[in-house]
Amino acid sequence: MTRTAPELIVAARLSAGISQAELARRTGLPRSVLNAYERGRRDPGSETLAAVLAGAGRELRAAPAVRRLDAERAARILEQVIQLAEALPYRPRPLRPSPFARRS
Repeated sequence: MTRTAPELIVAARLSAGISQAELARRTGLPRSVLNAYERGRRDPGSETLAAVLAGAGRELRAAPAVRRLDAERAARILEQVIQLAEALPYRPRPLRPSPFARRS
């Protein structure tokens, strides 16, 4: 589940049971800046977000995004690939004797 920076900050602060003022004290940020982050008026960078979450006793973890195809979309893409392959000219290579074949 993807959550926005404001959602992460508010959830971390509330689960820690601390006020904005206390979180600001712990992080060294002005309370007004912290408030702007929580309301989405300012965007903290990844390092600042990690520091704010650490001030609330949380850790920022990033995971690679996994894009999943639904079955219908995957089927449409496969059909397009097959149609493209069928439209390409077919030029079979001439058969050559195997280099491992026994010679009589």
